[in-house]
Amino acid sequence: MSMGIFDFLKSDKKKAHEAADTAKEQVEEKGAAPPAVAAGPGSAMGGKYVDAAEATKAAAERMAAAAPPRRVSHTPTPGSAAHKSVAAAPEPPVARTRPAPPPAMHAPHTPTPGSAAHKSVAAAPVAAKRAYTVRTGDSLSEIARRELGNEARWRELYAMNRGVIGSNPDLIRPGMVLTLPH
Repeated sequence: MSMGIFDFLKSDKKKAHEAADTAKEQVEEKGAAPPAVAAGPGSAMGGKYVDAAEATKAAAERMAAAAPPRRVSHTPTPGSAAHKSVAAAPEPPVARTRPAPPPAMHAPHTPTPGSAAHKSVAAAPVAAKRAYTVRTGDSLSEIARRELGNEARWRELYAMNRGVIGSNPDLIRPGMVLTLPH
């Protein structure tokens, strides 16, 4: 069985009456006198709607009185209507000058031999770079096998010496001095 719109409204009206009666009973239990029914357009429908409104209003007033006081802020927030209705303050005129130079970047401090920082840091052992002079008949893979112990390290050897060798790793000439990786 389906409920029609009028049946739905009647059930809502019945719920409203029950809520009003409950509120009225609560007001009476608290010791307050029942609110007077206003004479006017609302009174033609019976006093229950007016009583419910009065009971709701009284309950809201009691809750407001029991709640801690709210701090009122008079500064409009960006989303408030007051903020939107206030004209923004005009920006002060900007003097046309040269932009300020960027702040100077300080180089990282390098300890000097006489500074305390230099004395507190142990000196790192300086790794001596090994050099190899290319001979007639050499190739990068043969140099890698003989000097580095692994023929496959020729790519590493080429990467370190690309500036000396050039774009073709197969063209090395006698007399070229290559730096060997450790």
